[in-house]
Amino acid sequence: MAAPISRSGPEPGAAPYGNFPNYSRFHPPEGRISLLPQGLLRSLFPGATRPLLGLDVGCNSGELSVALYQHLLGLQDSSSSPEPPGADKELKLLCCDIDPELIRRAQQSSPFPASISFASLDIMDPGAREPFLSSFLQRFGRSSFDIGFCMSVTMWIHLNHGDGGLLEFLALLASLCTFLLVEPQPWRCYRAAARRLRRLGRHDFEHFRSLRINGDMAESITRILTQECAMELVCSFGSTSWDRSLLLFRSTTAHPQGSD
Repeated sequence: MAAPISRSGPEPGAAPYGNFPNYSRFHPPEGRISLLPQGLLRSLFPGATRPLLGLDVGCNSGELSVALYQHLLGLQDSSSSPEPPGADKELKLLCCDIDPELIRRAQQSSPFPASISFASLDIMDPGAREPFLSSFLQRFGRSSFDIGFCMSVTMWIHLNHGDGGLLEFLALLASLCTFLLVEPQPWRCYRAAARRLRRLGRHDFEHFRSLRINGDMAESITRILTQECAMELVCSFGSTSWDRSLLLFRSTTAHPQGSD
């Protein structure tokens, strides 16, 4: 998740996976939440069996995950508010990040431990990913998630794993989720991330100069998901003040719960 870091903290380039320790101070959750309509979850799953299952990939220290949970369930926008009775039966949200320290912070500060689980996971490591996700889904007798969230993560996958890694990542999310909300970083963020690494005297991102998927990244990711991953674009909720689109996709092969 690309963002500046406070002057007292580490240089942003020191977080080559986007695992910034103070991310929400610079791109606060409200910037995304304000673009999402009230009642979104119920409109997507009007007759679904509860709980719905959500997956948040690259959750950082969890502030946005908690805000999404509150917004989707129409809860009071306050981290100090107790979880209403029965809320944990509405939505179970599994949130993962590659950085174990950020996950530790998320676990310690979460106001909804019964409904939101945080775990350290490299989503690109199939040996770790597959048993972990399968174990979570099997607890609910499910084989996939109802909704996935990928918020300012695609660039870091792309820079660290190349074009092939981005394609693999998007195909994975499409196979795991009936609906998928994606916030792609624009190409200028790629250049800024590479500059920060160079400024620190570090090696450039291994794949940066060889990426053939470039330019309008929202358009490229939409094309990949719709043409190669059996998804369709349902809605663009507009752009944040830092110029990132919020795009909602739906699987064309999976049927949402209660849609039959």
